[in-house]
Amino acid sequence: MQAFWSLSSRLLRRRLSLSLALFFAFVSAGGMGAGIAAMIPILRNILGEEGATLRELARQQLAARGVVLSSQTLQMLPDSRMGSVALLIAGVALLTLLGAAANFGHAALSLTISTKTVADIRRDAFRRALRMPMLTAAGKTSETVSRLMQDCNALLRGFSALTSKFVAQATKGLAALVVAFLIDWRLSLAALLTAPVMYTVIRKLGKRVRRASRGALQSQAKLLASATETLQALPVVKVYTAERQRLGRFSQLNRAVLREQLRARTARALAAPLTDLVTVLALGGLSLWAAHLIIRGTMDLSVFVTGLAALAAAGGSLKPLSSVVQDVQASSAAAHRIQSVLCAEMEPSHTRQSRAMPELPRHSQSIVFENVWFTYPGAATPALRDVSVEIEHGQTIAFVGPNGCGKTTLLSLVPRLIEPDAGAVLVDGQDIRDVRLRSLRKQIGVVTQETVLFKGTIRENIALGDPWASDQAIRQAAAQARALEFIERLPGGFDAEVGERGLTLSGGQRQRIAIARALLRNPAILILDEATSMIDAESETLIGEAIAELAHARTCLIVAHRLSSVLLADRIVVMEQGRVVDTGSHQQLLDRCEAYRLLARSQLVPSDARSAVRL
Repeated sequence: MQAFWSLSSRLLRRRLSLSLALFFAFVSAGGMGAGIAAMIPILRNILGEEGATLRELARQQLAARGVVLSSQTLQMLPDSRMGSVALLIAGVALLTLLGAAANFGHAALSLTISTKTVADIRRDAFRRALRMPMLTAAGKTSETVSRLMQDCNALLRGFSALTSKFVAQATKGLAALVVAFLIDWRLSLAALLTAPVMYTVIRKLGKRVRRASRGALQSQAKLLASATETLQALPVVKVYTAERQRLGRFSQLNRAVLREQLRARTARALAAPLTDLVTVLALGGLSLWAAHLIIRGTMDLSVFVTGLAALAAAGGSLKPLSSVVQDVQASSAAAHRIQSVLCAEMEPSHTRQSRAMPELPRHSQSIVFENVWFTYPGAATPALRDVSVEIEHGQTIAFVGPNGCGKTTLLSLVPRLIEPDAGAVLVDGQDIRDVRLRSLRKQIGVVTQETVLFKGTIRENIALGDPWASDQAIRQAAAQARALEFIERLPGGFDAEVGERGLTLSGGQRQRIAIARALLRNPAILILDEATSMIDAESETLIGEAIAELAHARTCLIVAHRLSSVLLADRIVVMEQGRVVDTGSHQQLLDRCEAYRLLARSQLVPSDARSAVRL
C-alpha cells in the first residue's frame, strides 16, 4: 500500500481543482443532509394530529423569537396543509437538484484530476524507462509496456475510486450520520458499534483482492510478451506451421490470467453479501433495542423511524466504500509495479553529478581501449578479457572473429551502452566516464544489421535525433547513402510511411536509410555493427559505397562479416574468446594469423568470390 499512497500524493499537485472538487462534494452532501434534517420535523408538524400549515408554523416560530413579518410576506406561504407539503417537497427537490449539479461537478473534476495524474505518472515512467541502462532494460520490453499501459489503467481505477467515489459517499454518509445523531444520539452510537466488524470484513477481503490483482497483472504481462513475440515473428510461425504450438502457449497463459482475475472477482463478489449480512444483523439488533425503549416509554416511535431513515441513508452512502477499498487494494499491486519503474536505476548522464562534468570536445585525436574487462550479469566467463586497442582519428578499423567473441560488446563500450568492469575507454585522452554522456553520444553514429526504423515517414526516420533538419540536408544525406533513388520511386517520396519497424522496406533499403540517418548527424565516430550481412549483392555494393562516403574523415569502427567490409579497413583486429589475438592488414593477417585464415575461409569471403582469394 505504501507505493499507492506515495503515487496518490501526486494528486495534491492539482490543489485548485482538488479543492473545488471537495467543495462540490460538501455542497452535494450538505444538500442531502439539509433535505433530510428539514423534511422530517416539518412534515411531523404539518401532518401530525395537531398539524399546521407552513404559514402558521412560520408565524409561531417567528413570534417565539420576537420577529414580526408583514402580512404580505406571510401571504406568500401556503395556508393549506396540502399546499405546505407541496412547497416543502418542491424545496427538497430544489436542494436535490443543487446537490445533483454539485455531484456532477465533483465527479467530473475528480475524474479529470485522476486521469491527468495517471497520464503524468505514465509519462514519468516512460521517461525513466528511456533512462535505464541497457543491461537493466534488456529483455524487459513487454514487462515495461505492460506496466505503462495495464498497470497505469489499474492505478487510474484506484485513483478514481479514491477521489470520486470515496469522497462523494463519505461526505454524504457523514452528513446523514450527523443528522442521525441530531435525531437520537443513542441510536446512532449503537449503530457505530458495527463499524469495527465491517472494517475487519473489508480489510480481509481487500488483502485477497490485492494478492489476486498482483498475480493477474504479472500473468497479463507474460500474455502480452507471448502475443507480441508471436505476432512479430508471424512469418516464421507460418512457415514452420507452428500456429497450434503458439496458440497452445497463448491459451495456457490466457488461462493463468483468467484464473487470477476470477480470484479477484470472487473476493470482490463476497464483499456485498458479507456487508449486507452485517447490516441486517445490526438492523435487527437496533430494532430489538429500540422496541425495548419504546415499550418503556423512553423513546418515541417517530424518533426511531426518522432516526432509522437517517441511518439507512448513511449506510446506503457508506456501503459503497467497501468497493472503494477493494479498488484501492487492487491498484496497490499496480502501484508497486509502476513504482519499480519510477525508481529504476538511471544511466550516469541523468544523475546530478554527471551534469557537473565537462563536455567532450569533438573527437580529433584517438580512441583507446585500455585493458578492458567486461562480464555480463549471470555469465560464467568474461565477454572481454584485458582488451587493449588504440585507434587514430580518421582510421577505419574492422573487428572480426567468430560469433560470441566480444566484438559487439567491445564497441558497445564506446557510446557507454555498457560500462567496463575494469579498464577504461579513452577518447582523445579523456576517460569517457568523466565527461557528459550526451556530449559523447552526440558525436557517434551507429548502423546495425537489424536496422531500427520507427513507425512514421522516411523523413522522420532519417531526421531521428535532429527533428529540425532541413529538407535539403535530409535529401543530401539520402543521396550520399545511395537511398535517394529508391525513396523517390516510393508513393509519397520522403513522406512515405515505412510501417511498423520499417517492414514495408527491404533490408538493404532500411540499412541505407540508417546510413542516411548517420550521415545527417555528421558523427565524428561511426560504429557499423555487421552492417552488410544478410543483404543481396546489389544492396551490398550500394551500402559499401555509402559506407565509404560515411567513413571519410571519421573514425570508423566496423564489426565485419564480409570481405567487402574488411577491405574498407586501414587495420583489422582479430578477436577470440574476448581477447585480441592479432592486428594488421588483410594480407598480413592471411600470412601470419591462423584464426584469421579460418575466418576468411568460412565467413569473410562471399560465395561467388571464395575461389578468388589465395589463402
